[in-house]
Amino acid sequence: MTSDFQDINPNHLAAILYRPDDDVDALLADFAAALLRDGERIGGVVQRNLKDEAGRPNGMHVVDLSTGRQISICQPLGTGATACKLDPAGLAEASLAVSRAVAENAALIIVNKFSKQEATGHGLRSELAEAIIAGGPVLTAVPEKCLDAWRDFTGDQGTTLLCARHVVDDWWREVSLRRAGAQSAMQAPTAS
Repeated sequence: MTSDFQDINPNHLAAILYRPDDDVDALLADFAAALLRDGERIGGVVQRNLKDEAGRPNGMHVVDLSTGRQISICQPLGTGATACKLDPAGLAEASLAVSRAVAENAALIIVNKFSKQEATGHGLRSELAEAIIAGGPVLTAVPEKCLDAWRDFTGDQGTTLLCARHVVDDWWREVSLRRAGAQSAMQAPTAS
């Protein structure tokens, strides 16, 4: 699916570019939690990676930012499995969370990642496109290895952010101020 994002506000679309050593999932989850505490009306999903007692990865879930509901997106395939471990039912629920945020016109929509699945046309790619086309602010994360696919997907539109909390905070502050200024200008009485 190729989308035409030429008419979007490029400041409203941001992708956090991250490396394998970066904990972008924690960054996005903490950022979203801070916005929710501040009363922001955000939606979409952030990912949490689960670990066993020894610290080894043993699952993933996403949090629906509108409801706080945790959705498992990982199916246990056992050791030595080579098939995709993503759970289609969990991805369908995550998809609904993003689509609901678009329908509810959330002030910010977060989609946890544009990664290997989305780069190949799967995962939450369609929902990400839906959110971008809706025109409001959208935030996601893109691993370095998928940057070219992201640029192809967006037509090289949007803003690329460093994987640092203060950079994401600064982007959101600027977007929020611009949106508030535009709304004030639209509500200002006109002289007769």
